[in-house]
Amino acid sequence: MLDKRAGTFQAARMNQTPKLPDRDQQAILDSINVRLMEADELPRCQQLLEERHYLGGVKAVGERLHYAVCDGEGTWLGVLVFCAAARRLRSRDQWIGWDDEQRRRRLALVVNNSRFLLLPSIPNLASKTLALVLARLSADWQARYGHPVLLVETFVDPQQFCGTLYTASGWQELGETDGYGRHARDFYVRHDRPKRLFARELIPNARRSLQAEHLRPALAAVEAKCPVRPTLHAPELRSLVEHFKAVPDYRARIGRYPLWSLLSIMACAHLADCPRGQKDLAAFAARLSQAQRRALGIRMDPKTRRYPAPSQPTFSRLYKRVAPAEIERRVLDFQTQVRGVPPPEELIVLDGKQPRHTGGHHVLTAVTVPSQHYLGSAMVDKKTNEIPVARELFARLDLDGRIVSLDALHTQDETARALVLEHGADYLFTVKDNQSTVRQNIERKVPPPPAAFFP
Repeated sequence: MLDKRAGTFQAARMNQTPKLPDRDQQAILDSINVRLMEADELPRCQQLLEERHYLGGVKAVGERLHYAVCDGEGTWLGVLVFCAAARRLRSRDQWIGWDDEQRRRRLALVVNNSRFLLLPSIPNLASKTLALVLARLSADWQARYGHPVLLVETFVDPQQFCGTLYTASGWQELGETDGYGRHARDFYVRHDRPKRLFARELIPNARRSLQAEHLRPALAAVEAKCPVRPTLHAPELRSLVEHFKAVPDYRARIGRYPLWSLLSIMACAHLADCPRGQKDLAAFAARLSQAQRRALGIRMDPKTRRYPAPSQPTFSRLYKRVAPAEIERRVLDFQTQVRGVPPPEELIVLDGKQPRHTGGHHVLTAVTVPSQHYLGSAMVDKKTNEIPVARELFARLDLDGRIVSLDALHTQDETARALVLEHGADYLFTVKDNQSTVRQNIERKVPPPPAAFFP
C-alpha cells in the first residue's frame, strides 16, 4: 500500500495525470537501489511509517523482511515491508487451487507486501522500486529463512488508490477481501472496508507448484517445519476407537485417558505420518480439537469442563506396558474393515527397513504385493539379524499355499525348509554372485528364463 499522507508523493493518488521524469529525477531513478535493513534501522522504518503512511506503523508477524529504497548517495527514498501472508483469502485460495491442508502447510511460500512507502514524488519511482524488490525477494527469503517464496500478495484500499501500479507491474487482481484486518498472528477484527487483492507469481508456474500433490525437494522443507495436524473427523475417530477397545488395559484404575484413546491417538499419528516418539505424540495430541478428543474417549476434566491432552509421561508408560501382539491384531482388524481381506493370490514380501520415526530401530515387515496389505512385523534386535526374526514371523502369518519372497540374506536352507515343510508355502529367493555354490547349481539345473522375463 502506498503513502497517502506524504505531501510530495502523488504517484499512487487517484485521478493522477501521468508524466515523465525530468533530467534530475531520471538521474535519481538511474541510481536507486534497494537493500535489506539492518536491525538497528528498524526503529527508523517504523517511525517513518507512523509519520507518513496512512495506515501508520506495522506489527509484522511471522517471517518478515524490511527493505530500504536508497539513491546513489545512500539517502532513503522509501521503505517496503513484507511479512506472513493472510491465513485465509477466499479469492486467493481459489486462484491458487490448493486445498485447506495444502494451504496450511505451504502458506509460508506466500508473502504479503504489508507496507510500501515512498517519500519523494518522482515519476516511475514506484514501478522501478517494486521491480527491484521483487527481483531479489525470493533469494533474500531463502538466505534469511532457509526457503524461497513463490508468490506475493498485497491489498489496495479502493477508497484511496486505483491500484494502477500493480496492474502495470504484472500483478493480477483477484477480488475483494471480506473486510477484516489482522490484529495478531491468527486474530482478525472486522473493519467493514474491503480491500482489493492483488497477487503476482515470483517464478513461472508458482500456482502449479503450490497446488501439486508433492512439493519439489527444494520447497519440501517448508512442509517439514509445519506441525502435522490430526485430520480425521469425529465419526472416523469413533470407528477407530472401537477396534482398540478390545485391547486389555494394563492399569487397574483408568483415569482420563483410556487405553483405547491413547492407542487411537498413536494410530492417527501414524496415518498422518507424524513422528511417534513420546514427546512427538504428546505434541500431536495437544493439536487435537476438543471434538476430536471427545470422540477419542478422553474424559472431561470436571474443573475446566474441557477434554485434556495426554502428556509425554503418559505415552512413556504406555510404551512400557502395552502388549504389541494385541495391538497388531486390532490394526489388522481395522485394515480389513477399511480395505478388505488381503488378496490370497498375491505375493507375500518380507523386507527389513529402518523406517522413519523409529529412533534407529530395524523392523522386518510382511506385506502383500502389489496391494500393499500389511500382514505383520517384528523388531530386529541389535544383537541378531533378520534371519531368525523372519522364521519367528512366519509362525504368525497364514502362509499355506502362498509364495513368499525374501532378499538374498534369507537364501538359507533352514529358511526354505521352514517355509515349505512347516508352513506349506513356496518361496522366491534372491541369489547374488557371492553365493557361488547356489548360483552354480541354479545355472546347471534350472533353464534360463525367456528374454522377455522381468524379475
